[in-house]
Amino acid sequence: MKKVFSIVAVAAMSAAFVACGPSKEELAARQKQIDDSVAAVAQAQADSLAKVAEAEAAAAAAAEAAAKAKADSTRIADSVAAATKGGKKK
Repeated sequence: MKKVFSIVAVAAMSAAFVACGPSKEELAARQKQIDDSVAAVAQAQADSLAKVAEAEAAAAAAAEAAAKAKADSTRIADSVAAATKGGKKK
């Protein structure tokens, strides 16, 4: 009798563990959540890298504009200095 009771108890416990597990739909939903999270992180990383590239391009354009402005300023200053140094026009 004890053996039969033990076997029935083990069978009942096994059935309880199997019955309490997640269903295929729940497993699929959980996997979809994980996949969506991974995709969101990948998209955020791509967006971040794009913003960095955009900022670097803007900084390069600003540096180029500053260099051009400095060159123009120097050219104008040299032109004015040459004009005032030369004196009279003929």
